[in-house]
Amino acid sequence: MPEDALAQIRKDCRIAAVTRSEKGSVILRGDGTVVIQATAIKELVDTTGAGDLYAAGFLHGYTTGRSLKTCGDLGSLAAGLVIQQIGPRPRQNLRREAEQAGLI
Repeated sequence: MPEDALAQIRKDCRIAAVTRSEKGSVILRGDGTVVIQATAIKELVDTTGAGDLYAAGFLHGYTTGRSLKTCGDLGSLAAGLVIQQIGPRPRQNLRREAEQAGLI
């Protein structure tokens, strides 16, 4: 990720999550940076809904007081699940998946 883009995001936002596809994501808050790995998948089927599911997982973690790393991991998990199927609604129970991953 180009550093100048991250610097501009820092100027404009108190907190930001920047997704980078198979490279995971970067969460910025103040001068802090948290790098999140992409969830390992078996097969990429359809990316529809990946951004929305990342946001949903991240925001769930954020609004329940989790660390930024856990927020990003929740987003990555949700996005990683939905891209392995056709359509934007995950077939799996996201809460159960997050519990099994030790995130909640």
